[in-house]
Amino acid sequence: MDIQNRSVLVLGGWGLVGSAICRKIVAHNPKKIIVTSLLESEAKDAVETLRKEFPNAGKDYFVPWWGNIFVRHTLKDTPRNEIIENRAKREMLIDDMLEELTTSVLERSTLFQMLSKFKPDIVIDCINSATGIAYQDIFHSAREVRKAIKEGKANTEQIIDATELLLATQYTPQLIRHVQIFYRSMQKIKTKIYVKIGTSGTGGMGLNIPYTHSEERPSSVLLSKSAVAGAHTMLLFLMGRTPDAPITKEIKPTAAIAWKKIGYGEIKRRGKTIELVDCPPDQGVTLKGKLTLREDKKQWTKLNEPLRSVFIDTGENGIFSRAEFEAIATPGQMQYVTPEEIADHVIYEIQGGNTGHDVINALDNATTGPTYRAGFLFDSALKQLRSLERKHNTHSIAFEMLGPPRLSKLLYEAYLLQLAFGSMRAVANTSAKELASRLEAEIKKNKLVRSQIISIGIPILLSDGKTLLRGGDIKIPPYRGENELAISPTSLNLWAHDGWVDLRAENLERWKKRFEMIMDDVTSAEDSSSRNLRNKEFWNNFEEIEPGKLAGWIFSEEEKGKRMKS
Repeated sequence: MDIQNRSVLVLGGWGLVGSAICRKIVAHNPKKIIVTSLLESEAKDAVETLRKEFPNAGKDYFVPWWGNIFVRHTLKDTPRNEIIENRAKREMLIDDMLEELTTSVLERSTLFQMLSKFKPDIVIDCINSATGIAYQDIFHSAREVRKAIKEGKANTEQIIDATELLLATQYTPQLIRHVQIFYRSMQKIKTKIYVKIGTSGTGGMGLNIPYTHSEERPSSVLLSKSAVAGAHTMLLFLMGRTPDAPITKEIKPTAAIAWKKIGYGEIKRRGKTIELVDCPPDQGVTLKGKLTLREDKKQWTKLNEPLRSVFIDTGENGIFSRAEFEAIATPGQMQYVTPEEIADHVIYEIQGGNTGHDVINALDNATTGPTYRAGFLFDSALKQLRSLERKHNTHSIAFEMLGPPRLSKLLYEAYLLQLAFGSMRAVANTSAKELASRLEAEIKKNKLVRSQIISIGIPILLSDGKTLLRGGDIKIPPYRGENELAISPTSLNLWAHDGWVDLRAENLERWKKRFEMIMDDVTSAEDSSSRNLRNKEFWNNFEEIEPGKLAGWIFSEEEKGKRMKS
C-alpha cells in the first residue's frame, strides 16, 4: 500500500529497530507518526530526537504516547511489580487475562484505548512481546508455590499470594488475550496493515545456544521466550488468514540486532550503575561447609566508584564490552543484523514488495540472518572500540550482561593470560603450574582487574582451590531461593566451570591444550584457500591473545554451540 498521507503507529518506537523504522519511513511522507514506548521519558525522548533530525516535518508530525499495552488503561503507567504486589490490582490483571473477552474487557484495555484514539492505517509492532511475557518467569513463580506447600509453614494469605502470582505469569493466556484484543481493536478501527517485528528467542541459534543467564543450557526461561515467540507467530498466522483482519506480516530477525552507540562511560545493568568492589587475597573466603550466595558480611570493600569502560550499546539487549561484542558477533556465533536493514524490509513489505522475510507467508525460509553489511561493519566497530580503549587506557572485557557467566569467566581468564604472557605461543610453552602461579600473581597485584571481575558477579578461585575472591553478588551458582548451598568437590568444580575465574593448574592445563589444538589445526592445514575460516592471519600468527575470538572458538568448536545456518 502507499504510505503517503497514512497515519503510522510504531509500537516500541524508542527502541533500536523502532527508531530506525521511524527515520526511514519519513521519506515516504506519511500523514503522521505515533511513536510509543513503555515510559513517558522514552517516548518523549524518541520524538524529540526525531524532531531535531527532521526539523521541517511539523510540530504535530511526530506524536509521543506511552504506557504498558498488556494491561488495562487505568494501570498503563503502573510498574508491573507494583501491580503484582497489590492484591486488588493483581486481581484486575488476572481477570482481564482469564475471563471471557467481553466488550467491557476489550474497551478498558490500554491497547484498545490507544488504537481507538489514533486510528492508525499502519501499525508496526517493534515491542519484544516474547521477552516481556516469558521473562516474567513462570518457573520461579511455580517454585515459590511448591516451596510454600512443601514447607507447610505458609499461612492461607501466603498461599493465595503465591498462587495468584503464578496465575499472573501464565504465558499462554497473556499472549492469547493480547492477540485477541489486537485483532478486535484493529478490526474495529479498520487498520489496513499490521507488521510485527518478532524474534526467534535465541538470535537464530539452536538448543545449543551458549548465551543464557543460567547454568542450565539453554535455560527454561530462554526456551519459554522461543516458545512464546513461536506461539505468537502462529496466532498472527491465523490473524493473517482472517478476512476482516488487517494484512498481517511478521519480520523475524535471526541474529543479534546492533548497534545504537559506541562510547566510554559508566556501565549500567538494568539502569543501575555497577559499583566497583574489591576483595584482597588476605580477605578471601575459605571454602568449607556451605557457600553463601548473597553475602552481607564485609569480606569485600566498596571502592566508591563505578565501573567505567568502553562499550557498544545494542539497544534493548543492553550494553556489551568490546570482547563480549566480538564473541557474540564472531563467525559461527550469533552474529548480527543492523536495524536499518530490518526497517528496509518492513517498509518494502508495507508497500507490497516481497522481501522473502515475511514469516506469515513463508514460515520456513523467512528469517533475516547475518548480513554482508553487518559483516562489513564488524571490523569498523571493533576498530572504534579498540581506539577508545587506547584513548582511555583500559580494556573492555566483560560486563556480564550478554551471558552466560561462563562467557565472562572465559573472557577474563583469556585476558589474564594476555596480561601475564602476551601470546598464545608463550602460554603453550609454559607448564600449567607456572601458568597458575603467574596468573595468581597478576590477580594479587592488579587491583583494577581484580575488582572489575568480582564487581560484575564473577568470583575468582585462587590456585589452592579453597580461597575465593568475591563481591556481594555472584552469578554462579544462581540464586534459587536458597541462600546457602553445600560445598563439595563436585559442586565446586561445576561452579568454577560455569562462572568462576579458575586459577587452578588443572584449568590452566585446559587453556594450554586449547592453544596447542588451535596452533596444530592451523599449521597442519597450511592452506590459503577459502576452506579455512580461522587461519594464521585470523589468530595473528599466535603472537596475541584475543579473548573475544577465543571465547567464540570455544563456544563454536569445544562446546558445539556453532550456528548451523547463516
